[in-house]
Amino acid sequence: MINTPAEIAQLQARRRGLSDRLPGLPIALWSGQAAARNFPANRYPFRASSHFLYFGGLSLERAVLLMVDGRSILFWDEPTVADALWHGPEPSRVVLAAEMGLDADYPLAELATVLGDRRADLATVAVQSPAARSHQAAILGRSLPEPSQATGADGDLVAAIVAVRSTQDASALSELRRSAAIAVAAHQAGLRATPSVTTEAEVRAAIEAEMIACDAHPAYNSIVTIRGEVLHNERYDNEINPGDLLLVDAGAEVSSGWASDITRTWPVSGEFSATQRAVYEVVLAAQRAAIAAVRPGVEYRSIHQTGSLVLIEGLVDLGILQGKPAELVDRDAHTLFFPHGIGHLLGLDVHDMEDLGDRAGYAPGRSRSDRFGWCFLRLDRPLEAGMVVTIEPGFYQVPGLLNNRDQRDRYGDCVNWERLEEFDDVRGIRIEDDVLVTAEGSEVLTAELPTDPDDICALMV
Repeated sequence: MINTPAEIAQLQARRRGLSDRLPGLPIALWSGQAAARNFPANRYPFRASSHFLYFGGLSLERAVLLMVDGRSILFWDEPTVADALWHGPEPSRVVLAAEMGLDADYPLAELATVLGDRRADLATVAVQSPAARSHQAAILGRSLPEPSQATGADGDLVAAIVAVRSTQDASALSELRRSAAIAVAAHQAGLRATPSVTTEAEVRAAIEAEMIACDAHPAYNSIVTIRGEVLHNERYDNEINPGDLLLVDAGAEVSSGWASDITRTWPVSGEFSATQRAVYEVVLAAQRAAIAAVRPGVEYRSIHQTGSLVLIEGLVDLGILQGKPAELVDRDAHTLFFPHGIGHLLGLDVHDMEDLGDRAGYAPGRSRSDRFGWCFLRLDRPLEAGMVVTIEPGFYQVPGLLNNRDQRDRYGDCVNWERLEEFDDVRGIRIEDDVLVTAEGSEVLTAELPTDPDDICALMV
């Protein structure tokens, strides 16, 4: 069996938890459909909707999971002879339904018949796949908005999914730990490869080869770059040379769909310059302070505030900023060098449930700030035991920010621009770990990959 009895029981518990929040409401979750790259037979790899995966447990294409009247039912078409020819034998629908712990199974075409008059009451979440969304609309007899805009029964379902998926159960944590271990090994492979290669692409190859060897793949487009000031840099065409810092943001997704997300920054030469090390230690202090503040009941916004304040204190100590740190944070001066939020939820999606917009990351009644930097905060709710979040402060010298006239005018009195020029070999530094909120505080799931600068460099030998 693909799922163990304990995993099947966990899936059943998840479905009960969802249905109990929406008593009497029929719920259908679509898995989605693979997209074609350039012609129908040349497809991108299929990955089921995370909501289907979470409550169904298997990545089945063109499948629907129906929860109605206390029963869970799979709708999926048996593989054809052509499927077996090209892709090999597949388990039957009845076998898959058993492995998912379901009560019944039917061909996909029978969904409308089984629903009958209940179709008008059905709650669902729109999937990203255009073909699957068309199928949803045809079955429901109505169009489907983006999940972030869902109202009525669909909106109630979104809220219930957020409530169930925001904290991780035992099965999820087991997979998250497995994903974290693979990502740690991948970063270690990248560190070992760096001294003997000459391009970003070669380091990326070493990292992703380790993931593939562990039957995993990148959870997102890996960032492996000497241009660390470009926050989501997905190019790998630069040569790497002594004196460069290499920023690596890479996480693994295991076969069950669970993700990890790690960032480390290391010197290509194996030794930080004095200026690089000074800034690195400021970012590391901010990360450690933020992680130390993680515990149930703490507002994630305050975690961001803590990291920002420690970062500002360090930059003041280095002479890059001048003034009282708390007042500088109140003025958002930290956003000149740390313009993004300090992290996000992590789970089946590397930015977990962000297909639901801010309904997952923001507590009810809250909305994004209009202040620069703060507007990029992906998580604004109290932490709960069982949540997994990332903590990832950074320091970046982004020309578009530092050379902007409005920013120069606004912060001209608190930035020592001449002193800043002495740190021109620091383009971007980010340090990121995956952190489980426990009943007592927190556990760093990615702690096996060191953050101490000496320990990082020692892995390159």
